[in-house]
Amino acid sequence: MRQLVQIQKRIVPDLIEEMQTRYDILHYVRLMQPIGRRTLATSLGLTERVLRREVDFLKQQDLLEVATQGMSLTDEGRNVLRSMHSIMGELAGISDMAKALKERLGVRDVVIVPGDSDETFWVQRDMGRATVARLKRELSSNHHNTIAVTGGTTMASVAAMMSPDKEHRPMTFVPARGGLGETLELQANTVCSRMASRAQSDYHLLHIPDMVSTETFVKMIEEPSIKNVLQMIKGASIVVHGIGEAKTMAKRRRASEDLLTRLEHDQAVAEAFGYYFDRDGNIVHRVKTVGLQLADLKQVEHVIVVAGGHSKAEAINAYVKQSPDIILITDEGAAASILKG
Repeated sequence: MRQLVQIQKRIVPDLIEEMQTRYDILHYVRLMQPIGRRTLATSLGLTERVLRREVDFLKQQDLLEVATQGMSLTDEGRNVLRSMHSIMGELAGISDMAKALKERLGVRDVVIVPGDSDETFWVQRDMGRATVARLKRELSSNHHNTIAVTGGTTMASVAAMMSPDKEHRPMTFVPARGGLGETLELQANTVCSRMASRAQSDYHLLHIPDMVSTETFVKMIEEPSIKNVLQMIKGASIVVHGIGEAKTMAKRRRASEDLLTRLEHDQAVAEAFGYYFDRDGNIVHRVKTVGLQLADLKQVEHVIVVAGGHSKAEAINAYVKQSPDIILITDEGAAASILKG
């Protein structure tokens, strides 16, 4: 495959360019459907004349359908796009980049999507699509799958791309933790319910604040409904979570000025599950939280971490030093920055 791609690049470069354009159209429509022609042209930087020509071709091939509300992929279009992912990855050199990043970080596996989510908003949606695909790959047919998910903007994108499992393997979604000061739309409970709804699966919510006093916590976890959900969270077979930049997450959670100063002094660069890490992966601060703890991840069969954008490179690099046995879903922007050191 690699040799063929290299030959095509040299012998028929125009063909490669045209294939890239059509792949981009199908890919973007898949992420944002239904979408209008003008919006699509603007998003991909194509003239309306060029886009009209390509759309007409893709319609003739039964890959796109056009309705009043906008364009969307046909079943055949989804199948073709799925087959094209690996080919386009080879063309962009992403396959080699993923192998290099896996070796550099020492993680279980790496999946890289094209682009930089700091610069192009839809790349985060693409990471969501890749996360859903990998999640389904790890589902078991032999036992019930309990999936614990955190909150945040990246995880909200994962929820937006969730879809039912074609093999109908049983799934139950649970929040990995409480709200942790996030706005309602980004809280783990909200992300959890949206994922379950789009996957047409069951879910259970954790009706407890993320940060509570010890006395309150002891009383609340004895409530049967809360106790049951906490047991499900601890027994999750798959955990899907994001990684945040330390300062950004602390500010979003309305941390005190004292804490912000302390995090800066300790050179914190990453945050996950209420733990803050420095560049070497050392824990420099911890917020007492309800739900999954960092140590619990060692017992989880599959941990899928989703984080992208060149601004997250340092945070990803720091976090994996603490938790290397993960499947990392990221983008080209973060991967390139990490590999550059």
